[in-house]
Amino acid sequence: MKITTGLITIAICLTLTRATTRADWSVDVESGVAYNGYNDVRIPGNTGSDISLSDDLKSDGTGFIRVRATVDLGERSRLSALVAPLRIESSGSVNRPVDYNGVRFPAGEYLNTRYRFDSYRLSYTYAFVKSERLRFDFGLTAKIRDAAIKIESDQRSSEKTNTGFVPLIRFGLDWSFAANYGLLFQGDALAAPQGRAEDVLLALYTDPADWMRFRVGYRILEGGADNDEVYNFALVHYLGAGVTLTF
Repeated sequence: MKITTGLITIAICLTLTRATTRADWSVDVESGVAYNGYNDVRIPGNTGSDISLSDDLKSDGTGFIRVRATVDLGERSRLSALVAPLRIESSGSVNRPVDYNGVRFPAGEYLNTRYRFDSYRLSYTYAFVKSERLRFDFGLTAKIRDAAIKIESDQRSSEKTNTGFVPLIRFGLDWSFAANYGLLFQGDALAAPQGRAEDVLLALYTDPADWMRFRVGYRILEGGADNDEVYNFALVHYLGAGVTLTF
């Protein structure tokens, strides 16, 4: 993957050129495999057919990558920017007609789908608790969601796109329970009558150096919306590893 290769190259270059003084910014790269939990779709939300991209169709795990840059604004305040693209493909046939976004797919027609959910976020957090072994951050995230669901066959195709702004609550708990080892629990989440969104990570980490951290963990991405235009609720499981380099 060209994006992955480029990011690894940048990380190596930044590591080699790192200053020896205490840094006030960091770059975090996370990668691994993402799996559909559920992905229920009906478009339009009031007249379309119900179809599950995880149950009616078959989907395999897909690789992912997420990149976050963080700046320490002081002892307790942080500002970070995240880029988190996601693509999940499904395929198969269903034994009923599917009306999707103004196009009818006949029963038994072989379908290919692509679920795209790209997320761009700017977050501010403040450490309400900050000690040698424990840090608790709380703040706000401004998220731009750039999403699309495409269904196609050999004969026909339709794609629904949606781009919008979503405000979220950001939180983070960093507990160093032993020398150079710790537990990280962090995420963005919010629920409202228009829908909900949660992106939460639980991970174990090790700090081999004061400027480097490795982690392995489990992440969920869940949420959706229910209105006349769109009905879509999805749960995505992430199994991944990450590295944070501080400069």
